[in-house]
Amino acid sequence: MSEQSEFPDGQYPERPVERQKGPVVLRGDRRDQGSTTDQRLLDSRGPSDWVHTDPWRVLRIQAEFVEGFGALAEVPRAVTVFGSARTKRDHPEYELGRKIGAALANAGFAVMTGGGPGAMEAVNRGAAEAGGFSVGLGIELPFEQGLNPWVDLGVNFRYFFARKTMFIKYSQAFICLPGGFGTLDELFEALTLVQTKKVTKFPVVLFGSEYWGGLYDWIAKTVQAEGKVSPHDLDLLHVTDDIDDAVRVVQDSYQAWEDTH
Repeated sequence: MSEQSEFPDGQYPERPVERQKGPVVLRGDRRDQGSTTDQRLLDSRGPSDWVHTDPWRVLRIQAEFVEGFGALAEVPRAVTVFGSARTKRDHPEYELGRKIGAALANAGFAVMTGGGPGAMEAVNRGAAEAGGFSVGLGIELPFEQGLNPWVDLGVNFRYFFARKTMFIKYSQAFICLPGGFGTLDELFEALTLVQTKKVTKFPVVLFGSEYWGGLYDWIAKTVQAEGKVSPHDLDLLHVTDDIDDAVRVVQDSYQAWEDTH
């Protein structure tokens, strides 16, 4: 509708009384008569509840991404290894983690973990002992863990989704040692991103056929059999018990990526 037909008498309605709050316009009953943004910023006597509001959280989220990108931008090619924080140092899986960390370091990869204890510590330790570069991305939890002592570069996050982005963006592969819900969460996050081609040339290795075999069989015999995933989606997972085989899968995928870039 043209302006002329909308206002046939050539008269426009008066501008309503309004108040602007940055890019937001408030009119009618929504108009606020409170203080301005500058006043609230400069008046230190005001309430502090604002630091717990969603707009402030957006800035914290932004800061986490900026800090993560800045800290990890120059990390060399890396492989993320997941595993249980509950793995004891005298458990065979701890020694396995050390060997995997060392093997990746010897193959020229930095290792990246959640930075915590257990299997994560083992992998960071193995990489550090082999002279490799060891990265830990920690997470704020109700039960504080802290970064393990074998992390060369550590970044702590408040938000899981910011941390997940860093794992995907700055690593060329995932290797999953036996783990719990956290490991499963990262595993299926990676599989979804690869399946939907949000990331490419990204292998996901499940280390330990006895531990992961049941999950793989369920995906093949139930999920794929009922058409919930395609048969070729099973190729996104590589199950192995051999460290050299796991490193080979990572190296082959990285070489394929280099050949296309």
